[in-house]
Amino acid sequence: MATCYRHPSRETGVSCSNCGRPICPDCMTTTPVGMRCPECASQRTQVRRLREISTIPRVTYALLAINIVAFLTEQGQFSLTGTGIHGAVIQEGVLYRFAIAEGHEYWRLITAGFLHENFLHIGFNMYLLYLLGMMLEPAIGGVRFAVIYFTALLAGSFGALLATANPSLGASGAIFGLMGAAAVELRARRMSVMESGIGGLIVINLILSFSLANISVGAHVGGLIGGALAALAIRSADARGARALGLLACLAICVAAVAAAIAVSKVSGTGFA
Repeated sequence: MATCYRHPSRETGVSCSNCGRPICPDCMTTTPVGMRCPECASQRTQVRRLREISTIPRVTYALLAINIVAFLTEQGQFSLTGTGIHGAVIQEGVLYRFAIAEGHEYWRLITAGFLHENFLHIGFNMYLLYLLGMMLEPAIGGVRFAVIYFTALLAGSFGALLATANPSLGASGAIFGLMGAAAVELRARRMSVMESGIGGLIVINLILSFSLANISVGAHVGGLIGGALAALAIRSADARGARALGLLACLAICVAAVAAAIAVSKVSGTGFA
């Protein structure tokens, strides 16, 4: 059984309804939205009108639309499992070391995350994006969801450049980041990561990443770590009543990922095969 975060010797089955930390009877404060810890109870609860509260995952839908539109603009990519990387959009947006190191084409760190090689590639990624977005975005809000997504995307781009000199593209780095963020959120709410299915999803996808050919393991692992770190930063800042601090921490992770990606590319940049 969990122990009170302020009194480690006391076991408790109650958690703060705001930050999720376990609290004992001496630390509980009854509020209209459940039991809260002393820190959260002292914070003013923002009052929102019902019409202002939305569970529609607008950011998820927007990301789905951007990925699909980008795929439809790719020339010569309308095949189920084709592996050729070609077409003007692909050439201008795919991620590889030489373009970052010599061409200073830093936009590729983001654009590669919205490009896909074939219908199977985009279909699998968009299915996972939809599932994770429907679960995570209503729980944490659209702004936090978007911040986590792009933090994971950039961390995944760094991981891809670190792991291989081959061209890389796809939203899987960002999607792995959403998996990591979902795991952090579940743990914060005292819920089992494995029983929720998220733990199994992460394990299965990691196994596939290391088992199948032409998979960017670096992007997957980098995105997973980046998304988890972003969620931890946001969660920790929210627990202390400093939301802006969490967003700034995510910005710092993004800056570090971009700087590391550029450094890796300059050290070991190679030509585009």
